[in-house]
Amino acid sequence: MKVKRYIAPTSKEALRQVKEELGVDAVILSNRKTKDGVEIMALADSEMSSLVETPSTVPNIPQYEHHKALDTTESYPKLLSLIHEPAEAQKVSSDAMSASLAHDIIAEIHAMKSTLEDQLATVAWGNFTQRRPEKMKLLRAMLDAGFSPSLSRRLVDKLTVDFDYEQSLKQAMSALAFNLHTVASDEIVEKGGVYALIGPTGVGKTTTTAKLAARCVIRHGADKVALLTTDSYRIGGHEQLRIYGQLLGVPVRTIKDTDDLQLTLSELKNKHMVLIDTVGMSQRDHMVTQQIAMLSNCGADVKRMLVLSAASNGKTLDEVISAYQKNGIYGCIITKVDETASLGVALDAVIRRKLMLHYVANGQKVPEDIHAANPRYLLHRIFKSSPGDSAFTLQDAEFALIMASKNNAESSRTGEKSLAGFSHD
Repeated sequence: MKVKRYIAPTSKEALRQVKEELGVDAVILSNRKTKDGVEIMALADSEMSSLVETPSTVPNIPQYEHHKALDTTESYPKLLSLIHEPAEAQKVSSDAMSASLAHDIIAEIHAMKSTLEDQLATVAWGNFTQRRPEKMKLLRAMLDAGFSPSLSRRLVDKLTVDFDYEQSLKQAMSALAFNLHTVASDEIVEKGGVYALIGPTGVGKTTTTAKLAARCVIRHGADKVALLTTDSYRIGGHEQLRIYGQLLGVPVRTIKDTDDLQLTLSELKNKHMVLIDTVGMSQRDHMVTQQIAMLSNCGADVKRMLVLSAASNGKTLDEVISAYQKNGIYGCIITKVDETASLGVALDAVIRRKLMLHYVANGQKVPEDIHAANPRYLLHRIFKSSPGDSAFTLQDAEFALIMASKNNAESSRTGEKSLAGFSHD
């Protein structure tokens, strides 16, 4: 009796070899994946029939084809157990092996389908770039400015077909400005109220709090402003705000819990503006929920302002917004504009998540380095700057692969919303 061994790159190829040499009735003894591919051990149906008819006869040690003997300590006992198994057990074993082979074949079919779809998408994208080179140029400009492939593709798809690059750029900037919701004045300072600056560690919440307080002091006077801080974790965290308060002539109080916050706000109800500097923590920290609960249950209308760092990458900004947006955000402030290489990353997140942008901050000076958000100025600044050569600049082939990929465009998976209408002025 000879047990034959077949090795092929795929299960399908190995089965084809078995059928060609041993016939469709061949018995599959085992199959497994090896570093060379898929290995199948098979026996001709005639060989198996002779063994079943004379089970008392101990067969000779089976030999692999190509003069490779089976291990007598492992394969031989396994083969004897297979010979003496009842017909039902052999059927179950055969069904299990067939199911395993079918699973491998299906997996290979899916892999081939995915590869084919990627190739077709790349070809389709190549045809698009040939037919609309101006749109491709604009798409590249948006990616270099820091905008996501998802937003960039959806925007370019909506542009007028016959426009040249300059016209397309103007139309794209108008669409982005229309979808970038901003407050182009000191609305917070004018209206007053209670505002809590929230966000991760290191985004500049304390400095931004001082800048807003200074603007309000200039407009309404120091006796109309109060500063609160919940930052009792960071060493010297509340001291930094106290120094700003002393310079501005504004009282600074430290808040311990919800009851303390409720009592303090009731005492400060005659103030025009109360600013709360919260402790910074990771967006993945469970204490974010506790912090939001404290601000929500204090018995006052505390408006939460999310502070975002322009120096963060897109995925980080998405995580931060998702963590803090669950219970509502009144608006946002983008800081560290002077430290980022691509302001488009932060604006992209604000546009996709439909946040209201109040201010942008670009330095440490109080109160000079904070400005009301002007969408047209910000977008003009983004597209005016030259990206230059960088390790992150896409080459033509890489650019086509990324933009042809379907996985980069599904906005519904991340809670993004469609772009609104265009403004052509």
